[in-house]
Amino acid sequence: MAADRYLHPLDRLIIGADKALRVVTGIAGASRPNPGARLPDGAMDAAERRHAAGLMRVNHVGEVCAQALYNSQARYAKTDAMRAQFAQAGIEEEDHLAWTAQRLDELGSRLSLLNPLWYAGAYALGTAAARMGDAYSLGFVVETERQVEAHLESHLAALPEQDAKSRAIVDQMRIDEIAHGAAAQALGASETPAPVKALMSVMGKVMTGTAYYL
Repeated sequence: MAADRYLHPLDRLIIGADKALRVVTGIAGASRPNPGARLPDGAMDAAERRHAAGLMRVNHVGEVCAQALYNSQARYAKTDAMRAQFAQAGIEEEDHLAWTAQRLDELGSRLSLLNPLWYAGAYALGTAAARMGDAYSLGFVVETERQVEAHLESHLAALPEQDAKSRAIVDQMRIDEIAHGAAAQALGASETPAPVKALMSVMGKVMTGTAYYL
């Protein structure tokens, strides 16, 4: 990661643009096996499949945003330890990106049409957090992961019981998000101000409500 600091600005721009393009178009490779790969694809009626697809599309959008956040925060991190943490978390989040995209395809559905908008917005938020210092940036991660964990738990309750594939993916995502939040806390995260937490919650609800359909 240290070598990245000596890249020409144009190289950084090209690398960043390539990452963004791959994320918003659903091109992602997983470093770990899909948790639902060996599970049966339970019988669901058309309404249940649409509901499962809507929830998994929301989860995919969450991972698009996670890639944008970690890419921007890693770029502006002040220490090698911070950059390494964001890089590792980004790899695991890319697993989630690949798994949810695969599940959407299996359900006969599509990615969000607004992925470029989600990525751009999350990148701007991550940049703003990183510019305020490493402790604040880490605190932003902790609060983000806390809210994502709650959101994933709600999806576990809402997914059709027979959709074992989607449920396995979401549960592993939940476990990983808890670990990412704990790692950020251990690196010295500061407490995110209450108004920022509230704003993040409102923005999350807008995103989930829109991405379910679009």
